[in-house]
Amino acid sequence: MNWELMNESWPELLAAVPVTLTLAASSLFLGFFLALGISLMRVSKIWIFSNFAYFFVYLFRSTPLLVQIFLIYYGSGQFRDFFESIGLWVFFREAWFCAILSLTLNTAAYSSEIIRGGIQSVPFGQIEAAKAVGMSKFLLFRRITFPVAIRQALPGYGNEIILMVKATSLASTITLLEITGVAKKIISATWSPIEIFVIAGIFYLVINFIVTRIIQSLEIRLSPQLFRDRKSWWQSLTQNGKRTVGTQQTFR
Repeated sequence: MNWELMNESWPELLAAVPVTLTLAASSLFLGFFLALGISLMRVSKIWIFSNFAYFFVYLFRSTPLLVQIFLIYYGSGQFRDFFESIGLWVFFREAWFCAILSLTLNTAAYSSEIIRGGIQSVPFGQIEAAKAVGMSKFLLFRRITFPVAIRQALPGYGNEIILMVKATSLASTITLLEITGVAKKIISATWSPIEIFVIAGIFYLVINFIVTRIIQSLEIRLSPQLFRDRKSWWQSLTQNGKRTVGTQQTFR
């Protein structure tokens, strides 16, 4: 291991962390609202909406993210005249916009299924009770369905956030200099891939460790009773184990 090279390279990789975080945060923010709309369309009884949402989810979940990035970045050039006519070429010619668009569409497809599962897990009795007191559909969704669905979907959505942080590494394939892109640039100049990728991996580990702590804090805040029940269950289990060991020692 070339420790001197690692010591010289980590500041340059650290400088690329904001690019990775911006890519992940932007795509997750936009993707969440798109996923919410797609999930509502999936549970809709209007077949046009439900079928469109199903096709969207199937398309982006069944194709590799790298292929999606290439199609949007390189494929949009085939329709340059069309995009120029509607004023969108200024966006599609930029690798940054194409990366965010690809990541947003991809995470929206996965997140919509997570949110849909959360919506469908809302107890039917709570919905009926809300209707019985005269809540409108919008109020019912805002006060009952959405909060309960988010609590149910949060663990799965936390995994999606971690996956999206790692997925930003694919943006390096279209010239963006995030952590992996900078790592590739340093490797091409030094021919030392192990040392550089070790540092890059450490940065991803630290980012995702922070993400997991934030998600766990949100879970505790949104569902404190579950953690109290889990804690009391573990305490009772350990106490029973101690009693069993004490009993066995007494018989001996």
